[in-house]
Amino acid sequence: MKTGLIMEGGAMRGMFTCGVTDVLMENDITFDGAIGVSAGAVFGCNYKSRQIGRAIRYNKAYCKDKRYASFESLIKTGNLYGVEFCYNTIPFELDLWDVETYRKNPMEFYVTCTDVETGKPVYHLCKDGTGKDTEWMRASASMPLVSQIVEIDGYKLLDGGVGDSIPLRHFEKLGYNRNVVILTQPFNYIKEKNKYMPVANVALRKYPKMLEAMENRHIRYNKTIEYIREKELRGEVFVIRPPRALNIGGTEKNPEELERVYQIGRRTAVRKLDELKAFLKAE
Repeated sequence: MKTGLIMEGGAMRGMFTCGVTDVLMENDITFDGAIGVSAGAVFGCNYKSRQIGRAIRYNKAYCKDKRYASFESLIKTGNLYGVEFCYNTIPFELDLWDVETYRKNPMEFYVTCTDVETGKPVYHLCKDGTGKDTEWMRASASMPLVSQIVEIDGYKLLDGGVGDSIPLRHFEKLGYNRNVVILTQPFNYIKEKNKYMPVANVALRKYPKMLEAMENRHIRYNKTIEYIREKELRGEVFVIRPPRALNIGGTEKNPEELERVYQIGRRTAVRKLDELKAFLKAE
């Protein structure tokens, strides 16, 4: 049996995921591998470094800081989230990223990005936790229209949520057959068509395959949710999702709101803990 953890993105809905993963780490629940998408990548990497509380801590500390995320940054650099501050200053100066523990932890950690030239997902195993791995994590969370394309290893990349929002099938192909999926939308959520397509058609006109992927993302997403629900009903996958819509802004500046969503994640995980442990032990 090979256990896997799949973490959906969703910008600051990711605080729900942080609450869930902190509870799992506090209870010494481990996985053979994990994969994160967008916010699920940049927050979920703390599972491999075993840093309980780190993601909620630095988000609350710096969410109001213009260097973290601001319209000013978007205008000046083309990135809503400040690259230098988010991916260098915070992890290597202000709230230290435990690279040593990350490297020693045998759990494999993958991120999902989208190749803008093909519109297809690209999956990357982050072995080192620094250097190119940091760039792959950044690419996974680089939302279209508010981020510059990240060029790395011959790819031109943006947010992994476009190509594969919840990469359960990919993890199954890798041999992970006992999977836990953390979603950031409630059970009754149905994704609708992207309302920003008119803007995207101009901004990303050089990348027609990416535009096609964005245009049809809601269809693929809803089919993936159907697949997950079917497997969940058969007891083949364990899903942790919010009990209701989280109603939090994508670039939330209120630390109390971040804490509110984080606590929903914690409470949800605590309620599901015994059931989760039984699922992971089952043959």
